[in-house]
Amino acid sequence: MAVDNKKQPIVIKKVKKGGEGHHGGAWKVAYADFVTAMMAFFLLLWLLGSTSQHDREVISDVFQSPSAIEAAGGASTSMIDLGGAMETPKGEGDPLKAPPPEDLTDQLEEAARLDELMQRIKQQIENTPTMIDFKDQLKLDITTEGLRIQIVDRENRPMFDSGSAHLKWYTKEILHELAKTISEVPNHISVTGHTDATTFHGQRSNYTNWELSADRANAARRELKTGGMNTERFGRVVGLASSVLFDKQNPAAPVNRRISIIVLNRATERAIGLDIPGEEVKQDRVGPASETGAILPPPLPDFGLPAPISAGGAVPATEPATEPASELERELLRALDNPPSQ
Repeated sequence: MAVDNKKQPIVIKKVKKGGEGHHGGAWKVAYADFVTAMMAFFLLLWLLGSTSQHDREVISDVFQSPSAIEAAGGASTSMIDLGGAMETPKGEGDPLKAPPPEDLTDQLEEAARLDELMQRIKQQIENTPTMIDFKDQLKLDITTEGLRIQIVDRENRPMFDSGSAHLKWYTKEILHELAKTISEVPNHISVTGHTDATTFHGQRSNYTNWELSADRANAARRELKTGGMNTERFGRVVGLASSVLFDKQNPAAPVNRRISIIVLNRATERAIGLDIPGEEVKQDRVGPASETGAILPPPLPDFGLPAPISAGGAVPATEPATEPASELERELLRALDNPPSQ
């Protein structure tokens, strides 16, 4: 038998396995999401268990009223426009954020009250024959100062006689109706008059848009009082002329001529020095309020110095001067008695 010395080739086959690669960390991500959700759930249960029923009701009311949330945290950028489609003007409490609340619950309750008042006024406009015809001239929004109600002019339908503070009959009716609803809350009221940028031309040379806007604001205040609002409710009556325009692109537009009524919130009432019923006025480290509402500095301490000299001689002191108690006071008296030679 012949032997075959021819070598046979050796074939090596490599089998590639597929479909069973590394799984990666996808399960870790899913597990982390699950743990985070459980932590959030138990945190929610803990918060609900640590708050009172009253606080939960207040929070529920706020979440049901988005504008109330805006009032609690800062100025609202939205406006309830009852017919027009214009932006809200800046300058009446809008630019600055409200200060941090001393009591979150009280501020949320107040924001909810102002939002409820805004909804009632909106319904009043829709249901009152006198007001529904002018709903496109009524603008409602929430600012850092409170609930703002603006009555704006329209072409061929102004609120006042031209160049005058005399109100049209329908403007009086609108103010009377608003006074009825606004009087339901105890907050103070701010009334502001605005004009457009057109220079006022009248018989009096010293009478400008500043005087006109102030007179119109005061005329609106009188009509609100006639409508039933208590005089003590008015906290501020201001004329701003054309310094805060509604339509900055068109300074002469009729919409810039308007009356702004703000139902002030507690923070603004405190800021301008108004007395709030049931709240004590804190005067530590500050002096008495001036006639303009500004806070004056505290009076200087009495060092027992001589009485001031007037044009007619020395003003007699009501009480005898006391002996200075400190070395600083004695040094001051010696310096006054022995002035340095010139």
